[in-house]
Amino acid sequence: QVQLVESGGGLVEAGESLTLSCAASGSFFSINSMGWYRQVSGEQRELVAVISSRNFTNYKESVKGRFTISKDTMKNMVFLQMNGLKPEDSAIYYCKAAISRYRHSIAQEFWGQGTQVTVSS
Repeated sequence: QVQLVESGGGLVEAGESLTLSCAASGSFFSINSMGWYRQVSGEQRELVAVISSRNFTNYKESVKGRFTISKDTMKNMVFLQMNGLKPEDSAIYYCKAAISRYRHSIAQEFWGQGTQVTVSS
């Protein structure tokens, strides 16, 4: 069984920073990519940032220059450093990982339970 556990959400004022962390645990062969998504109630979940096993990154346009995704391969963790937070960044943030359970298996998607980020104006 694979589990993703996020931490680091909270309530901050506009302009402040937060760092989200996500740790993958369980039995698996490799992690192909890890990323962060966010969802506001009533809206679709959207990609915020993703990082591949080779450290290629991709960001939602509106967070470029403010958010930085990074990972610790040895610890199977991914981080999202969020600077210059804005009220419109408020959402539940979810960690997602594409993981191969076995050596030649197709990667499966796993999601964390989500962590709330609220930015007050």
